[in-house]
Amino acid sequence: MNKKIIAFGELIWDIFKDGKKLGGAPANLVYRVNTLGDQGYLISRVGKDQPGEEALEMLEKMGISGDFVQIDPVLPTGMASIKIASEGRPDYLIEPDLAFDHIDSAKVLFDLVKDADCLFFGTLVQRCEISRNTLQEIIAAAPSSLKFLELKLRRNCYSQSVIENSLRMADILRVKENELYILKNEIGLFEYESKALALELINDFKLDIVIVTRGKHGVFAIDKAGNFFEDRGFIVDLVDTVGAGVAFSAGFIHVYLEEKNLESALRFGNASGALTTETHGATVPISKRQISEFMIEGKHR
Repeated sequence: MNKKIIAFGELIWDIFKDGKKLGGAPANLVYRVNTLGDQGYLISRVGKDQPGEEALEMLEKMGISGDFVQIDPVLPTGMASIKIASEGRPDYLIEPDLAFDHIDSAKVLFDLVKDADCLFFGTLVQRCEISRNTLQEIIAAAPSSLKFLELKLRRNCYSQSVIENSLRMADILRVKENELYILKNEIGLFEYESKALALELINDFKLDIVIVTRGKHGVFAIDKAGNFFEDRGFIVDLVDTVGAGVAFSAGFIHVYLEEKNLESALRFGNASGALTTETHGATVPISKRQISEFMIEGKHR
């Protein structure tokens, strides 16, 4: 059965050296879950400018409804300058005070979110009080939905209080291993090893699951009962890692909502993320069948 997945947050243009691609983790998540057969909806905001018009046109081409994307009369559409560093890793530079920082709760259709199976959110959209408060209202309006936090610690785009409040709102956290150690310093965690840090987060913030993605080394997850699951990285023909984490999250959410099986969801998400690294950008089409075949034919490291 199709699941209803709401993604709240930034809709931005990723500016590469060779051009631009529409991005932002929430938009990429909606695109990916739709390709897997679920019903994804994006709540965001763009400017009343040419990049905003182009963004809405691109959403339509991607099969994403723009009905819940607000238009700001003053602030510009989000832009992120991206440089691809070592091992295909992207480095982001995002200007302050953009349209997505001002998502207005008065214009959110709360009937859309109250029966959602999953609410997906991050920290970047919470750098401004307006969008942060709107997110909190949305979370409160959907008490029975699965709250999936994808932590993205962009430079100058988060604070300790935003991180801690986000963790308290979440059921599941997905975090990169390198950002896990930034998180340790930001909120004063005591443990030193990745697995122990993940378990400390579960205990401190009453999380159900913490997922730690480790790039080419794969992924592991721990649940609140202390069960540990791991899937090694795949050997891939690397192009870049833009969108790989979101592709993991989309694949994980798709399987987890349907099966409630952490291990199966982890393996499917890992394969989804790995396949994305063989493409340029975050929205090259990858089908559920391709992911399933890769899980069988792909070679682990």
